[in-house]
Amino acid sequence: MVSHRRSTQSGLNLSVRATVLSAAAATAAATLGAATANADPQDAPRTAKERVDRLYTEAEQATQKYDRAGENADRLRGEIGRAQDRAARGQEQVNRMRAVLGSVASAQYRSGGIDPSLALLLSSDPDTYLDRAAVLERLTDLQTAELHELQQVQRGLAQTRTEAARALAELERSRADATRHKRTVQRKLAEARRLLDTLPGADRARFERASRSGRDVGYPALADLRAGSGRAAAAVMAVQQALGRPYIWGANGPAGFDCSGLMQWAYARAGVSLPRTSQAQRYAGHMVPLSEARPGDLVVYRADASHVAMYVGNGQVIHAPYPGAAVRYDPVGMMPVSSVTRV
Repeated sequence: MVSHRRSTQSGLNLSVRATVLSAAAATAAATLGAATANADPQDAPRTAKERVDRLYTEAEQATQKYDRAGENADRLRGEIGRAQDRAARGQEQVNRMRAVLGSVASAQYRSGGIDPSLALLLSSDPDTYLDRAAVLERLTDLQTAELHELQQVQRGLAQTRTEAARALAELERSRADATRHKRTVQRKLAEARRLLDTLPGADRARFERASRSGRDVGYPALADLRAGSGRAAAAVMAVQQALGRPYIWGANGPAGFDCSGLMQWAYARAGVSLPRTSQAQRYAGHMVPLSEARPGDLVVYRADASHVAMYVGNGQVIHAPYPGAAVRYDPVGMMPVSSVTRV
């Protein structure tokens, strides 16, 4: 009897639970339907645009890493070339010195035999010979000096070859880094393009025209001052000539630019060599407050310094914004300013 009553009570509880859950599900469905019906139709495009902007930001960060790896590879190629030149000169010097010592050995041989000490001089391991003080006593002063010099040259040659091998290994790592960052950039840009393609035509056109942040974040208007120097004025003239040219990630002109490539190209026209990345460009001069910015100053954005533009006066910068957008003017406050550098 007890067992039967428990069974009946359990069935009642299950029935009640099912009824309650069904009611809750119906209520949730109704609430969700009402929320969907009352949702702002612009929410989806806005969310897509925010995601696109984030993807462009991430692609730009990867682009700066790609640029840095490429700059490092260029430096290493230079190191390898110089090391190879030094090695070639060192080997020539070793060959000349051994030839001189060889001629002495030949003369001794013709006169009745070669001095064992000179035979050691011509061995492939003169360091061993130098370690034998007793044998050194048999050398003339001139031969001792020649052996020391040969030893130093050979040591320098070995060090040079070691440096070249190290630089070559580092170059391979830089190439691998560049390849990895390139794939990241391409993946981010492809995803951003797919999202843009989902937007209605009018929304997509508005996004393409918008500045990086879509608005000026509210920095005060800056005084329209003269350029900080003659080279800064020349850089401003150069960057103005780039207006309308396309953003091309990893490029530093003249057909297209990424953000730091544009700064490097413009200052190169002014006779100034800037480093390749926006992070390094931040330290290419002395920093000044934004309120004192002059035309030609580099305006660096975000805490990670992943974007850079050139201040050109009247509260405006010229920069390469993102893929699909040409070099253009934008408000200096288009994104949070990290620092301002006067070159």
